Amino acid sequence: MTEPRLDFVQCLDTHGLHRMAYWEWGDPGNDRVLVCVHGLSRQGRDFDTLARALCDDYRVVCPDVVGRGRSDWLADPMGCVVPTYVADMVTLLARLNARTLDWLGTSMGGLIGLGLASLPGLQVRNLILNDVGPVIEPEAIARIGSYLGRHTRFASLDEAADYLWSISQGFGPHTREEWFALTQPMLKPMRDEQGEGLVLHCDPKIAVPFRTITPEMTAAGVAALWQRYDSLRTRTLLVRGAQSDLLKRDTALAMTQRGPKATLKEIEGVGHAPTFVPPGQIALVKEFLAET
Repeated sequence: MTEPRLDFVQCLDTHGLHRMAYWEWGDPGNDRVLVCVHGLSRQGRDFDTLARALCDDYRVVCPDVVGRGRSDWLADPMGCVVPTYVADMVTLLARLNARTLDWLGTSMGGLIGLGLASLPGLQVRNLILNDVGPVIEPEAIARIGSYLGRHTRFASLDEAADYLWSISQGFGPHTREEWFALTQPMLKPMRDEQGEGLVLHCDPKIAVPFRTITPEMTAAGVAALWQRYDSLRTRTLLVRGAQSDLLKRDTALAMTQRGPKATLKEIEGVGHAPTFVPPGQIALVKEFLAET
């Protein structure tokens, strides 16, 4: 089975430098680069199945956003915000030196992609937004806040998989094997006075700025995101879980009429957010990219 290469890039923050890890699939000399970026509490190996399906045609790059996976943790947790992540991705893109750049972002990864694609002078050929838009619903913020940053210890992979499934059922149906594959990269071993166990491969402090969000900040953020979205002229696919609590259908439909006038594809039986593990979801990405 094809496995990715792991590499790192040095990025600048207000306290110095941090390393961002990224997983790379396919020919490193391929000029066609697809960057896939995960959601708020996930990591780059979420895209293993999709990357295997695309790596014959693309150089697929899947970063661990800082504070997750193999990337460093920031000294100042208040730096765990989208502008920091956008700056890190600019550094990564300079390393990749892509002639053509496509972007797929799930939730937070989509907001990072939106920020990048709206930067003057940065050319994103195709943008795939996975279950995210300028308006993020309050009930989804409350749901995510109920578990984000929780320090949980697990005795086994089975226990960890059950816990992650309990907070991720919006991902839709998966076999136990598929769910184990999505779970294992989320974990790292831990040994202390309690013995051996597993913990999440994620800095609990990423929740700190998330919990400072006020209604006023939310309203200002919505206005800024619509402004960025409306400025796009990038070919855009919007994928929505039909039962999503984060991206409401009214927002998705507005995104088909404004800015880049995204093509909308909804996936029944899925909430927030599609994983691009099922073949039908992979086919959506393949078909959209093939039509370029």
